Amino acid sequence: MNDTSAVKDALRRQQIETPSWAYGNSGTRFKVFAQRGVPRTPQEKIDDAAQVHRFTGVAPSVALHIPWDRVDDYAALAAHAKERGVRIGAVNTNVFQDDDYMLGSVTNPDPAVRRKALDHLLEAVDIMDRTGSRDLKLWFSDGTNYPGQDDIRDRQDRMAEALAAVYERLGAGQRFLLEYKLFEPAFYTTDVPDWGTSYAHCLKLGPKAQVVVDTGHHAPGTNIEFIVAFLLREGKLGGFDFNSRFYADDDLMVGAADPFQLFRIMYEVVRGGGYDAAAGVAFMLDQCHNVEPKIQGQIRSVMNVQEATAKALLVDADALRAAQRSGDVLEANAVFMDAYNTDVRPLLAELREEMGLHPDPVAAYKASGYYERVVEERKDGRAAGWGA
Repeated sequence: MNDTSAVKDALRRQQIETPSWAYGNSGTRFKVFAQRGVPRTPQEKIDDAAQVHRFTGVAPSVALHIPWDRVDDYAALAAHAKERGVRIGAVNTNVFQDDDYMLGSVTNPDPAVRRKALDHLLEAVDIMDRTGSRDLKLWFSDGTNYPGQDDIRDRQDRMAEALAAVYERLGAGQRFLLEYKLFEPAFYTTDVPDWGTSYAHCLKLGPKAQVVVDTGHHAPGTNIEFIVAFLLREGKLGGFDFNSRFYADDDLMVGAADPFQLFRIMYEVVRGGGYDAAAGVAFMLDQCHNVEPKIQGQIRSVMNVQEATAKALLVDADALRAAQRSGDVLEANAVFMDAYNTDVRPLLAELREEMGLHPDPVAAYKASGYYERVVEERKDGRAAGWGA
């Protein structure tokens, strides 16, 4: 796509969802460093998310995490989001923090624990009904640490049974996205360790079950863009959890460690039609800002996805295809690299001005005084987070 106006039109339609938990205190297993001005309630998380949308123009939804964002009235929470100019996005479940889940949640050998976990997943669908959410995000820490600890096949049977029950509960226009993760906290086997396992479960269930790709959940060297291309071809790519990693599941700002990988992923999204609204691919951030300012970290992450997407849209598809068909390896790579090496920041700055936004979202946020205001307003009370 070489037409700059067409690239701008595509970028103008982009939507990137931010996660509520990125605005609260977070950290590693060693330490949580508390920051000033972090939200004390789910409503204040939404307020912060609205600032990201205000300055980027492409972040109109915020994902919830239950129970971290549990409230008495979810319809009122959705109304609060609407008043702030955003909406409730995916609902994320939590079956990994209770003591009962030490040996697993839906794959636990104890049927009472499995029932407890399933009840939570079904509760999340109830919340979707009240908030108007389309997507239920499922991630399971379930697995084993030692050979022989539990039966691998039995655990897959239990997983399939739970997923089928959730699938049956989904309403019209709803779906679940099944996440996978190579390891951690389980170190010998993880019950949904890779895209193939997630794909197999989703394929068996039907169209309302889709795979979500977390960019930090793979072994080093994994070709994530191949996975994206494959899932798009099969109509099974439900969405992304964008983040960046150097070693394991670092949950750093997307594009921080390997911006070229992010570009390659977004090229396959564009190439495979996943960027079209009809494809239903959800572009979501899943990050923890442990040492950097929260809202600025989210704004910068949105900008990183925008830049990678702009470069992907600039790939000369006709020239690339001609080089590929003629077997000209170097020319094909050159076409690809020309797009990646393009400085798209001026194009995006121009687009933002056309959208009535400041060309530099981070600078505009800093100048807004929002941070100073919430630091003062939120100086009393316990910060809302993941137990931090």
